[in-house]
Amino acid sequence: MASTNSLPASWTTEPMGRIAAPLREQVITALRQAILDFHLKPGQRLVERELIEQLGVSRTTIREALRELTSEGLVTVVPQKGAIVSAPSLEDAIDLYEVRAALESLVVQRFVERASDEQVVRLAATIDHLAAVAESTTEVRAILAAKDTFYAVLIEGAQSSALQQLLEGIQARVQVLRATSLSEAGRIPEVVRELRAVTDAVANRDAKRAARLCAAHVRSAAKTALGSLTADK
Repeated sequence: MASTNSLPASWTTEPMGRIAAPLREQVITALRQAILDFHLKPGQRLVERELIEQLGVSRTTIREALRELTSEGLVTVVPQKGAIVSAPSLEDAIDLYEVRAALESLVVQRFVERASDEQVVRLAATIDHLAAVAESTTEVRAILAAKDTFYAVLIEGAQSSALQQLLEGIQARVQVLRATSLSEAGRIPEVVRELRAVTDAVANRDAKRAARLCAAHVRSAAKTALGSLTADK
C-alpha cells in the first residue's frame, strides 16, 4: 500500500546541498520559510521520514534542524506525537504579546538614551524601506524581513546584549503570529504609520513617548494576530 505523505503539495523545494551554505543551515532556512509562508501550518506534524524524502538529507540533519527551530519557537515537540509546527494557545499568545510590548518599550527607551544621531537617522530610514517593500510586494516573508531591519537598528542602538537576547527569544515565539498580523488586509499601512510615529518621537529624544507608542504598536499587532486565534476556536 502506498504511504501517505502529510506534507502539502504546495510546498516544493529543491534537494539540499546545491548551494554554498552549510547543509544544516539550508534545511533550517527551508523549513523556517515553509512555516512562515504557511505551507507548513500551525499544528501540523513534522514527520522525519517525510522531511528526509522532501529535502533529500539525513535523519541527523533533520533532527538538528528541528532542534534549532524548536529553540526559535517555530516548532514544538509534543510527547507521544513528535514535532509539530508551533501553535500557541490564545492564552499563551496574550501573555507573549504583553511581554513583548513591555520589552520593546524598554528597548526603545534605551535606544533614545544611548543611540548616536547616525543611528537615529538609520532607524527612521528603516521605515522608509519598509514602506517601499510593502508597496512593491505582498509577500509576507519579504515584508517581515524589511520590518526586522527596524529591530536590528533598534537593538544595535540600545546597546544591551541582555535585552537583545530576550527580544529575539520573544519574537521567535510569536513569529508565525507576526506573519499572520502582517497578512491582514490594511495592516501594513497602519504598521508604517505606527512605527513612523515611534521614530519621530525617537528623533525628538522623547523616550517616554517613543516607549508608549511602541507598546501601542505591539498591542495593535496583538489585536490582529489574536483575532485569528479567536476565529479558529
